[in-house]
Amino acid sequence: MDLETGTHTLHEILSQPVCWSECLRALEENDQLGQVSSKISGAAECLFIGCGSSYYVAQAAAASWTAITGRGARAVPASELLLFPQMVLRDARPCQPVLISRSGHTSEMLRTAEYLELKEDIRTLTITCASHQPLEQVSSATLSLPAAGEESVVMTRSFTSMLLALQVLAASVANQATIKKALHQLPAAVRQTIDAVHARIRKFAEQSQFADYVFLGQGPYYAVASESMLKVAEMSCSFAQCFHTLEFRHGPKAIVSPETLITFLLSETGYEAEREVLDEIKSLGGATLVVTNHADNDTRNAADVLVELGLDVPEIARLAAFVMPAQLLGLFTGLRKGLDPDRPRYLSRAVVLNQKGMSCLS
Repeated sequence: MDLETGTHTLHEILSQPVCWSECLRALEENDQLGQVSSKISGAAECLFIGCGSSYYVAQAAAASWTAITGRGARAVPASELLLFPQMVLRDARPCQPVLISRSGHTSEMLRTAEYLELKEDIRTLTITCASHQPLEQVSSATLSLPAAGEESVVMTRSFTSMLLALQVLAASVANQATIKKALHQLPAAVRQTIDAVHARIRKFAEQSQFADYVFLGQGPYYAVASESMLKVAEMSCSFAQCFHTLEFRHGPKAIVSPETLITFLLSETGYEAEREVLDEIKSLGGATLVVTNHADNDTRNAADVLVELGLDVPEIARLAAFVMPAQLLGLFTGLRKGLDPDRPRYLSRAVVLNQKGMSCLS
């Protein structure tokens, strides 16, 4: 395995706790959160919008927004709004679009901002990891996290940093001081476990070969499963899928075999029901990797590889940490296959379309 290849991605994954602290501190010091939260109406439904990994940030942010604020929230890909706006903006209720883009250059996100601001006269909020980019010029307000910028093509710390920032924004809007405090405590808590998680996933990935990777999660963890699937697909060019955990019984379990690695993101809320699926898949001969906060003996017996995070924060505040094992799995699987996870084939940091590509979004 070439240790030089993938160096940027590895650094960006392992630097996440430090990066989170820097991002959250900057948001507080510049009062970005206070300025933005004061503009969000309590009557508005939050509409989180993204492309690729940013869409999975949107999924996790929407689930977090509802859990933390008790208010309605949805996540949609930018393409859905551009191609089927009548389905996305489906009624007269006010909505607060939140545009999520690491670079601020993605063509579909720029067109979405222009459509909402100029055609629909709806004010938008952008969150990004770059300064002075085109999306910021179109949107009415911006949360900027330059510390989360990356050298690599694949999103890792930018994903988790934007998710954390949006969770802290939700806590600020809802005056949820306990949740806000927990989110600020997360970086220190993860620093205590990251080395053990790194070592375990690296050893496993270097010694294992699978034809298929499946990620399962429920509730807010479904967004984590979606992003986990994408990390393995991007960095290792492997076939990967994601499902809601209990839905895996309804047809997809036909693919279970020793050649398919099935990763369970076990929640605390649905632990017993989700672990029953884990037991079932193990009895069918499936290979299992389990990521959870705390495991009981039954889970230990059913997991071929177990990652226990042991975080002393509320469940909704743990989501960013649950992404990290799959980031490492994708990285080390890609390296084992002789690939460069820093620069996956056919991919770029932002999808910027030419005039012909943009015409279908008009």
